[in-house]
Amino acid sequence: MNRLPLFLISSLISISIGQTAYTAPNGSGAAEPMQGIPPTSESQVTMKNHGTHPFMKWSFRNMGAPFNTVMIPRQGQIVELPGPLKPALGQQQYPDGSGATISFDQLFERNHGDGVAIVQGTNLLHEKYFHGFNEHAHHIWYSMSKSLASTAFGLLVAERKVDLNASPADYIPELKGSGFERVSIQQVLDHATSLDFKENYTDLDSDFAKYYAPALNMIWLPGARDIQPGTVEVYGVHDFVSKFIKPDLNREPGDNFDYNSSNADVLGWLIARISGQSFQDYIQQHIWAKLGTEHDAAIVVDRAYMPVVTGGMNSTLRDALRFGMMVRDRGQHNGLQLIPADWIDESLNISDKLRSNMANNDWYGEEPWAAYHNMWWILDPQAGEYCAVGIHGQVIYINRKANTVMAWFSSQPGASAAKNKHFRAKLTAARALAASLIE
Repeated sequence: MNRLPLFLISSLISISIGQTAYTAPNGSGAAEPMQGIPPTSESQVTMKNHGTHPFMKWSFRNMGAPFNTVMIPRQGQIVELPGPLKPALGQQQYPDGSGATISFDQLFERNHGDGVAIVQGTNLLHEKYFHGFNEHAHHIWYSMSKSLASTAFGLLVAERKVDLNASPADYIPELKGSGFERVSIQQVLDHATSLDFKENYTDLDSDFAKYYAPALNMIWLPGARDIQPGTVEVYGVHDFVSKFIKPDLNREPGDNFDYNSSNADVLGWLIARISGQSFQDYIQQHIWAKLGTEHDAAIVVDRAYMPVVTGGMNSTLRDALRFGMMVRDRGQHNGLQLIPADWIDESLNISDKLRSNMANNDWYGEEPWAAYHNMWWILDPQAGEYCAVGIHGQVIYINRKANTVMAWFSSQPGASAAKNKHFRAKLTAARALAASLIE
């Protein structure tokens, strides 16, 4: 069965329980959410409808409303981004995927983009916001959060506090007996863990719907938020990965690329357990406080109020861009070496096995990705072209050859990046624009 990335459940579970998208009373189609003070009942965003179009246009930039979050405070002097110096880039023409040629900005707007920003070197070349979004508003990263976690994990690797060939259970005894005991940490980073757990988003009797989704606390299920600790075996995400996930004995770890969001849950647990800090504090101290960000960030927490490492990060667009710039520059930013360069470079060290795992994946094999490594999506390792990607169209695009980073947020009705025309159109245009910037 084709497998989609995590949090598609936000929309599909709600559909399966009978929810439909809001249609304007005049029959003209979907209207804007949160209309009026107080909002009309038809336009009201709720925990139940937050992941469906058009309600997501409001909820994705206000995730502290439907969800619980904790802060990741900014610190120090803001590192300014001079510009935008080349606003005309937004008028360059690109195919829209349906036979027409339109401007870069129009392409993003028509494909449910909320905002896009382009930087070359340290200069902001172009920045554009759509559908009421702006430079000071937060937006959820979804699975771009995985790339943030793997970047931070490199500090522990450099300090020799963790062995990538060891099992996660060597550091987290609670994982003994789980599907994660027989795998290596490197296989966790590459989504090559061969777990006996399928992310089935449409079946309310599935293990995902009964255990993982309620533990995440990022979807609406009747009564799920009212459960108290100690009354169920699986309360938070750590309970789920340690007590529920088992190995798939028909597959060997390392022999496939099998995107499974619980891998990032384990990675975040490793960071917290080995460092002795909460995940949010570790990210704040080692990354967010040193990027010269303009705004605090926030991260969604699960039912046990532990950070949702796999997809809960929220920030402004420019601050996401700053993170991408640090990665592009091999861990350096604002005169500091935040992350070891060797660890940043390792994401682009693509083996033949990683390539074949991607090519043989039924869901992603037709997409432009060369491989997936260290929780980054690799396009062209020689050019240093790769991405952090989150569902519903969140991307940090890095191109070292062009000395360029782009970041964009979206509210695409379709969650998955694979086989999604809205996602493909934006990524294709971004790659072409970056190529035009190579001197």
